[in-house]
Amino acid sequence: MDKIIITSSEELKALLDASFGAYMEKIENAINKNANPPKSKLTVKEVAIKLNVAELTIRNYINKGFIKAEKIGRRILIDSNDLEKSLSEVKSLKYRRSC
Repeated sequence: MDKIIITSSEELKALLDASFGAYMEKIENAINKNANPPKSKLTVKEVAIKLNVAELTIRNYINKGFIKAEKIGRRILIDSNDLEKSLSEVKSLKYRRSC
């Protein structure tokens, strides 16, 4: 036995949004993630912009060994996972007291 439901266009839109809204959001997020994957290697300039500091600061952190980097030719590349690990260590070093 089939039922016929009569609704207004607003009610129908609300029903469809409730039914498909979360599903469509998951699909959009998956498409955006696959279309724009995060970079695994960053340049000194990209890291400086990301952290809102000068390029010289990043280079100093690399020279002091706070941030791991690899040099390919004249380019210095920083792995984004290593950068995240280094940032947590640098924050803890900043507040450490020296005797």
